[in-house]
Amino acid sequence: MKRGGCLVAAILALLVAGAIALSALFGSARIEQPTAFVIPSGSSLTAVAKKLEDEGLISSADGFVLHARLLGGDAPIQAGEFRLTPDMGQGDILRAFQQGDVIRRFVTIPEGMPSIMVYERLMAEELLTGEVAVPAEGSVLPDTYDFERGEPRAAVLARMQDAMTGYLDQAWEKRSPSAAVKSKREAVILASIIEKETQDKEELALVSGVLSNRIRIGMMLGADATTIYPITKGKPLGRMIRRSELRDPNPYNTRAIAGLPVGPISNPSRAAITAALNPAKTSALYYVADGSGGHVFAETLEEHNRNVAAWRRFRAEKGL
Repeated sequence: MKRGGCLVAAILALLVAGAIALSALFGSARIEQPTAFVIPSGSSLTAVAKKLEDEGLISSADGFVLHARLLGGDAPIQAGEFRLTPDMGQGDILRAFQQGDVIRRFVTIPEGMPSIMVYERLMAEELLTGEVAVPAEGSVLPDTYDFERGEPRAAVLARMQDAMTGYLDQAWEKRSPSAAVKSKREAVILASIIEKETQDKEELALVSGVLSNRIRIGMMLGADATTIYPITKGKPLGRMIRRSELRDPNPYNTRAIAGLPVGPISNPSRAAITAALNPAKTSALYYVADGSGGHVFAETLEEHNRNVAAWRRFRAEKGL
């Protein structure tokens, strides 16, 4: 029994000594509090280990690499942002990089947001880096985009613009023969106006039908948003439009010039682009708000004037 006991003790001593030796060889994790750790795209295991050591999250970069190669399997590490916690050892850290969930950050561009506000939103996102210029109006597709901590703003903006180019190409191929626009740029311009003219998604095609009818006969589009655009670059005006502004024959003001304005007045949504390229069949040439978020449509000026009078009575009754 004494020999058996001695043998067991010797084995345990060897195991303890081996564990101590491996610990010294591999190093250890040193995460003192929950920490966000970012792995840039294209990073090697050695570069990630060096970054962990530099940030004080492990004791040895060489030890981490050795541990990964001997015990970590052959799964590649992922790029992205990870949450590391004090209870994690080196094996846990490696598994998080290989199999764990990457933290996703998101920036949302609402439908119809003008480019000056897209720029402001990107610049206000503190986890992005670098500078961007105000993007060309109508070049960004409204949507929610994910990004990595530390990613350049220019890279995120490029994805937004690539998305617009891709969707516009698809929509153009499926356009109706009745579309009044003659180019993709004209489609974006018209869509940007449609987006501002109604918030009711079910009306988009009908509003497009009215504006398309006006384009065909050379009638002014008469959209207030195009009057406001050169004044604020698409931001809310915050006051009534002045008569002088309604009469100003600048190339955006569709209350003073016929046809489409010289450029888009916002970044239109997929739905608005689709509507611009697939206008509803209608004889209507006019519309006015109905007080419920939608519009009343009319074929004649006489009928339209009655609808306008009803709208004004509604506003007066509501004290608007």
